Amino acid sequence: MFHVKHGRGRLDEDNRNRLAFAVKIVGKTGLRSHDTRRWQSKPHLRVSLGYLDTIFDYLAETHIRMYRMASDLAPYLTKADLPEQHQQIEEATGDLQRIGQRANDLGLRLSLHPSQYIVLNTPDGRVLDTALRTFTSHAAILDGMGLGHEHKIITHVGGLYNDRPTALARFAERYEQLPDNVRARLVLENDDRLFPVEDVLWLHQRTGIPIVFDWLHHVALNPAGIDPIEAARRCLATWPDRQRPKLHFSTVAGGITPGKAAPHAGYIDPVDIIPFLHGLADLTFDVMLEAKQKDLALLQLRSDLQHAGLDGRFW
Repeated sequence: MFHVKHGRGRLDEDNRNRLAFAVKIVGKTGLRSHDTRRWQSKPHLRVSLGYLDTIFDYLAETHIRMYRMASDLAPYLTKADLPEQHQQIEEATGDLQRIGQRANDLGLRLSLHPSQYIVLNTPDGRVLDTALRTFTSHAAILDGMGLGHEHKIITHVGGLYNDRPTALARFAERYEQLPDNVRARLVLENDDRLFPVEDVLWLHQRTGIPIVFDWLHHVALNPAGIDPIEAARRCLATWPDRQRPKLHFSTVAGGITPGKAAPHAGYIDPVDIIPFLHGLADLTFDVMLEAKQKDLALLQLRSDLQHAGLDGRFW
């Protein structure tokens, strides 16, 4: 069975691992992930947090204990030409504290995943400024919610820029210069086009950054031919002792084209995930499902795990 590391907070009080989905609610109509109004309407983090509170109701109803929040919770916060949007976190201090307390009361593990345009290893100063603003604001939101450091911000290495060693070294240098509260939350994911598991593990050795193993990305980009279970074990071992590791899992839609992003299917194929979970049965980790049917894919996977006799290991 899965053995639990005992640490602080609700996250480690149950001996079952969490399944999660990202952002959009499919199984119930009318639930918004964040304030999507245009800047002219003065959208605000406070509005997004109200929507998030309603999503928490749904997570409680469905017994889902892990969730990736929308990366645009604070709309236009990092836009340099919209200074009127820059104080949203300070203006929502009380709301952040209340929603964070509710997350802790429900035993939720939350995360944020900025878009692919947020690139830390870029040679472009303007792109770098946006990345730094984004990571700093995301960490400030999680800090403002009073959440522990197991609530993470996920990123990718970024661009290759025709020089892999330099691109990797530049990521490491930039990471080491980040504020302490950002580095405490930032984790790195292997990708499906440029930077495979061996590259992100090199960055862990250089910087100590924890690695989120992405199963589909590894299937799509694995030049070293590392077995997926072995690759997952190496990545899970990069996490601090008192934080439960996490990984990403998705099923490919159609096929994989080298050099292109691997498309995610609507649901998780049990033929893919069940042997993988059996191969890691002695380890503790949470699983973020990246499937187009979101919460419905998670609920379907619960049924599949039950039929496979694995339901006792997961919420």
